Amino acid sequence: MISIIVTAFNEPQTIGKAIESIINQKIKENYELIISAPDIRTLEVAKKYTKINHRLKLYRDPGKGKSYALNLLLKKVKGDILILTDGDVFLSENSINEILESFKNKNIGCVTGKPTPLEDKSTKYGYWANFLFDSAHKLRKKLKQEAKFLECSGYLWAFRNNLIESFPLDVAEDTIIPFFIYEKGYKIDYVEHAKVYVKNVDNWNEWVSQKIRTSKAHETLDKYVDTSRIPRTKTFLTEAKGFFSLFIYSKSPREFYWSFQLLFARLYMWYRVFKEVYLLKNFHKDNWERVESTK
Repeated sequence: MISIIVTAFNEPQTIGKAIESIINQKIKENYELIISAPDIRTLEVAKKYTKINHRLKLYRDPGKGKSYALNLLLKKVKGDILILTDGDVFLSENSINEILESFKNKNIGCVTGKPTPLEDKSTKYGYWANFLFDSAHKLRKKLKQEAKFLECSGYLWAFRNNLIESFPLDVAEDTIIPFFIYEKGYKIDYVEHAKVYVKNVDNWNEWVSQKIRTSKAHETLDKYVDTSRIPRTKTFLTEAKGFFSLFIYSKSPREFYWSFQLLFARLYMWYRVFKEVYLLKNFHKDNWERVESTK
């Protein structure tokens, strides 16, 4: 038995495609599909699919954030394995079975899929998204080959039930839970054939806001785990080591210019993260925040 959880916030335009990308798969195991959202509009769209698939269940969360909602759902789900994804993305064909195949290895406690941008590299933000996603893919693949710890992607990931008690509310859930599970002696796996397709932001304000928010969510990891023993994979220093590859990635003068812009955009982002977290003590807090251009 597995539990597939789709968390969403004010996403009536995209929740249908997210659901269809799951129920249209020929999933080999018995499963339940839970759609969790705080808003009526999203749940009303999801409700239409209950007539198509009897496994689909709706849950209206209190609207206090994603991790808060997941804590409530932990007490309700029936699955031995939990697969988590979002309401504004959609999964590749057979992605669920690809993830389940990994769990046949009893040493695997947590699995992450491969985020794949919907945009091509013909625009600046599409180019940025492709570079960052490709870089994350290469890093996860390298860490997997070296049998080292790797962080998951919240767009599509899974873990064995009953290995954790709750989700902390002040840190990235797709990073802290793999840490907890890794500390219990399990391995973290990366299944690159389990793709999750993501529409990325297309303007500066939303780009920098999103990146600051996700990076801040990693800055409180030391509160819960010993990152000197299990190194973080998302830090300013690890990112700085990959700046040279940014310019190799470019294939034209226009892309080289966009690479140059991305370099300074990431530096500005890390400056903002350092300022907010270490100077202003404005730490990450669990809450829902809608990003308009990704819908």
